[in-house]
Amino acid sequence: MSPLDLRHLSTLQALADTGSLTRAAQRVHLTQSALSRQIAVLEEHYGQRLFERTQPAVRFTPAGQRLLHLAAEVLPRVRDTERAIAQLREGQSGNLRIAVECHSCFDWLMPAMDALRPRWPEVEMDLLSGFLADPLQPLRDGQADLAILGEKVAAPDLAVLPLFGFDFVALLARDHPLASRPHLVAADFARETLITYPVPDDKLDVMRQVLLPAGVQPPARRTAELTAAIVQLVASRRGIAVLPRWAALPYLERGYVVGRPVGEPPLRGELFAAVPAQLAERAYVREFVELVRGSAQALEGAAQSA
Repeated sequence: MSPLDLRHLSTLQALADTGSLTRAAQRVHLTQSALSRQIAVLEEHYGQRLFERTQPAVRFTPAGQRLLHLAAEVLPRVRDTERAIAQLREGQSGNLRIAVECHSCFDWLMPAMDALRPRWPEVEMDLLSGFLADPLQPLRDGQADLAILGEKVAAPDLAVLPLFGFDFVALLARDHPLASRPHLVAADFARETLITYPVPDDKLDVMRQVLLPAGVQPPARRTAELTAAIVQLVASRRGIAVLPRWAALPYLERGYVVGRPVGEPPLRGELFAAVPAQLAERAYVREFVELVRGSAQALEGAAQSA
C-alpha cells in the first residue's frame, strides 16, 4: 500500500512554493527533521529522489514533478470540498473585522483578504482603521473578530494562533560608516537617530529585544507613518531604521538604502492572530489564518532569497 497521503502532498507543495526546507516546515507546522522524514519515506517507497538541494532553491526531479502535479490537482479539490462541508455545517456568512497592531503588515495581509473573498463571499471583512495600542480591547468589546499581534499573549477568553516568524534588517544610507559592517550591534545605535513608526517602545522589537536589554537609548528619535517616508529619511542620512525585511525589500532591491542584520543571532520577530475562543473553530477564520501564513511566508521567502 502506498504511504502517500495529503500531508505529503501539502509538504511537497510547500517546498515548491518556498524553495526551502526550513520555510516549508514552518508553513506546514512541522520541525525540519519531521519534514525530512516525510520526504525520506516517499523516496524509499518510490526508490528515487524527489528533489535536489540546489542554490538558491530546491530543484524537483521528474518523480517529484509528477507528485507536484498531483498536489496541484488534488489539494484545491480537497480544500473546496472541506469548505463546502463547513458552509453546510456553519453557514456561509459571518464577520471578520481585523484589528492591526503593525504598520508594515499590509503587503501580506491584503493578499490574504483578497484570496478569502471569493472563497467566502458572504463573510463581511473590514479593517479597523488607525494604529491600536491595545488591539485586544476591540476583541473584548465586540468591535473586532481577529487581531494581529506582535507578541504572544495568554488570555483564557481568546485563542492565540501563531502566524509566522520573520527577519528584521537595519536600514542605512549607502555611504553611512556602519554600512561596511556585516551586522549591527546595540552599541552602534548609541550615537544614531533612530527612525521608527509612531508606536511605543514596548511595541518596537529592536527596543524591546536589543537596545533596552543592553542599556542603550538612541540620543534622538524621529517617527514617520509611512515606510517610504522612513526610507527617505534614512537615505538622506537623517538616521537609521529597523524594519521587517519584507517591508524594506523594494527599497533594498532598488539600492535606495542598504540593509544589515541586527545582532548575532539576527533579530527576528513573530506575529500571532488572536480571536475570541468561540470563533477559533469557524472554518473561514481557520482558512484566513492559513492564507495569511502562506502569503507572509512567500513574501518572507522572497526577501530572504533577494
